[in-house]
Amino acid sequence: MENAGSNKVIIKIGGKGSTLSSWSVYAIANGLSKVDIDSSVSSNLKSSENLCYSLSGEKPVPNVLTLIETRACLVLLLNKLIITQTGIRFLVPDLICQTLNQETFDFKTLDFSSALGFLDSLFKLNGATLEEEGYTLGEKNVLMKSGYVLDGISALLDSCSPSLSTVADAVALLSCEALKADASVLAVRSLDSGNGFTIKDVASVARDFKVLLKGSNLVGETKGCELISDITEVHGSFRESAKQIHSITLVELNTSVKISKDGYSSSVGSEKPLVKTFLSFAMSVFDLGKSSFCRAGLLANDAGSEVGGMFQSGCPDIEELTDEIMLITTLAARDGNCVKFFHVINNLVATVRNILAWEAVLAIHSLERMESLERSQELSVASLSVETNQVKESPGEKSREKNNKVVLGKGTVVIKQLLKDRLKTGGDPALLNEWVHDLSLFFEPKDAELHTFLKKVREMVETNESRRVPKIPKGTGDYSKEQMAIRERAFKIIEEVFKRHGAMALDTPAFELRETLMGKYGEDSKLVFDLADQGGEICSLRYDLTVPFARYVAMKKLSSFKRYQIGKVYRRDNPAPGRFREFYQCDFDIAGQYCAMGPDFEVVKVLTELLDELNMGDYEIKLNHRKLLDGMLEICGVPPEKFRTICSSIDKLDKLQIEEIKKEMVEEKGLNAEVADKIGALVKKRGSPLELMSELKQDNQFLENKESSLALKDLEILFELLEESKCIDRVVFDLSLARGLDYYTGVIFEAVFKGTKGGSIAGGGRYDNLIGMFGTEQVPAVGVSLGIERVFHIMENDPNQSIRATETEVLVSIFGDDLRQAVKLVSELWGAKIKAEYLVHKRVQKHMNRAKECRIPLMVIVGDQERSANQVRIKDMQAHEEELVDRGSVVEEVQRRLNLISL
Repeated sequence: MENAGSNKVIIKIGGKGSTLSSWSVYAIANGLSKVDIDSSVSSNLKSSENLCYSLSGEKPVPNVLTLIETRACLVLLLNKLIITQTGIRFLVPDLICQTLNQETFDFKTLDFSSALGFLDSLFKLNGATLEEEGYTLGEKNVLMKSGYVLDGISALLDSCSPSLSTVADAVALLSCEALKADASVLAVRSLDSGNGFTIKDVASVARDFKVLLKGSNLVGETKGCELISDITEVHGSFRESAKQIHSITLVELNTSVKISKDGYSSSVGSEKPLVKTFLSFAMSVFDLGKSSFCRAGLLANDAGSEVGGMFQSGCPDIEELTDEIMLITTLAARDGNCVKFFHVINNLVATVRNILAWEAVLAIHSLERMESLERSQELSVASLSVETNQVKESPGEKSREKNNKVVLGKGTVVIKQLLKDRLKTGGDPALLNEWVHDLSLFFEPKDAELHTFLKKVREMVETNESRRVPKIPKGTGDYSKEQMAIRERAFKIIEEVFKRHGAMALDTPAFELRETLMGKYGEDSKLVFDLADQGGEICSLRYDLTVPFARYVAMKKLSSFKRYQIGKVYRRDNPAPGRFREFYQCDFDIAGQYCAMGPDFEVVKVLTELLDELNMGDYEIKLNHRKLLDGMLEICGVPPEKFRTICSSIDKLDKLQIEEIKKEMVEEKGLNAEVADKIGALVKKRGSPLELMSELKQDNQFLENKESSLALKDLEILFELLEESKCIDRVVFDLSLARGLDYYTGVIFEAVFKGTKGGSIAGGGRYDNLIGMFGTEQVPAVGVSLGIERVFHIMENDPNQSIRATETEVLVSIFGDDLRQAVKLVSELWGAKIKAEYLVHKRVQKHMNRAKECRIPLMVIVGDQERSANQVRIKDMQAHEEELVDRGSVVEEVQRRLNLISL
């Protein structure tokens, strides 16, 4: 970002590693910032020679969007064109940038209904025509398939939702005070409601309210109980919805359109998941507005007929909210109404913001009346005291005066004052409409003063964080000493297997440049954990260990490398129980040119050795070939551009029924129903590798198809090698196995447990093109990744598992308080490489408990008797035997005994 001369920040789009945020879109759309294209973009976007000039006969469709929505859509289109690059001229982004930087323009003339209609209207807005300038297929495809209009309004909603959440909390807090409500119900009904809302967000709202209402003497009279008790549910649900739209919007804003060399796009639109997420968000906004309106109604009734009349005539009511949400629901159910769908949600947010302004004004008005009444009563009492010459009040009168005094919570007193300062008017009820108008504008994120207000509210909540019980982020875990002992044992077994096969250790950073990871994981790219911009580099936490390995081989220009790596990886997921956002993977990879299928065989063999030696139970290795899958899809009639996205659907067969997969392929991915049925029939095939291989070789369709024929030759060699190594009985040939990652090119496999344990434990395959994606020579590679967290879970819950948290062999027990003697004795044992620890304590039972709890096999005991005789007592905890030995021969005697004990 740079600063423009007019005090407006300039937001640059298209720089190396740059990403577009929702707030940047909001700032440009609202005229808070100017926009500029990074100087590197003009050199990346060449003027295309393959221009088209044909026009569709469509009539322009009037723009239904507001100026701010239109500007937001233009920002998104600008970014999509720049990050897509392929087949894009600099002309179109430059025209959009010029249009955005104009103070005013005839935005209603822009036609967002079609790709060519938009280009024509954009050119006309800037003094040209489509017949003169033409268009490229790349530009047309970005306009048709990027979803920039939906993403633009999504960004506006995403940027508004955090401030709306905090404003709604602050206003509801004032109502709690003004209605003298029973705040104790805020955390009761919501936590056991069973209504499906995220309990953490509901509890978080309750905790925030408790902090901000602390010290109030108004709350607690049970007035308006029902309207107060639903605050935690309604506001908690809104917080969760805001998080969901932020997650999906963050991905959509910076997703490019994949354009092939011939200018066409295979990108699949994301309208349906976007609409589904934002429909849920709209419902939570509706609930927020309805809840606020009901509380405002109670406040208006208490304020008298004049104020009540102003409220009824000026505030949007439940009927208006209901009409908007019904229209949103109707539009969500129809195809082709997505633009209006998002436009109406934006209107709904504005309506709710207006209702919140009414609630805030009425709550402040009510609290002002209470304080005014209190002051007048104080004056009356003071006047009466003077007239009657009353000098001293009784203790009872002082107590009653204290109880009658209006005392707001430590947070609400600040919130009320901040809002009053904004109003800058007196308490005349005739000014209520002006107050509402002022606060409604104040509650919009573009108001600079709002950010000061939001920061103050959040600071008041966070100052109480130190008193709360600390917690860890969801999808992560702390591991006890017993768990760590099991993990270390498992890692040791795994490393021994890897080293047995000649693999060398490698370590790579926990985070990589974002550009290193993007474009490698297909639909799973949305799960990559992005980090904040630090020092001009956009980084992401590593999603797996394979892509960093490929990057390393490319950087070092290696022609071959057999490596293993054990490290943590990260997924930006909303984890279910048993799934993690941070977890270990154990990888074994072979890169380089070798005999056909030799590395593939060895990787599968390594996997069988790992699972056998970890002794996890019965398992099978499902195996397939990407080229066989591609051939199968071609035989069934799937267009080549849809191979990867259909593979990602097939990959879900372990979680969903085949009918659900067919429905997804047809309804969401545009596949013909007959083609989906053919795929369904083939992916059911699984069985013995040699038997199913024989069956497929008899099918001419597979033999005549180039891809599947090559795959069958590879698999035939692999199965022979697995049979020679006596591990083919562990393998199942499964045509439904797809492995969703885009970088696989050959053999793919996945290990799963049988029976009640179920679930995937490891996976991998051949990826011959991944290393070459980093701009170097292609180096073929194949690898396997073991999901060790599942191994840990099974080992930790094995009743036959013998868990010992430490490897301590000897406990040096000094009865008394002679620390120097303990240090001297234990140092001798450490010097002899014996694993020992010491304890100095007067109570004998303390020593015995320590040895038993830690299952330490030997104790070296020194009490008064042993000390005077210059001896020590060696106790064998397993045999329950003990013996006195000379002090000088302790080390030799301990070593002898340890050699006889099986640890």
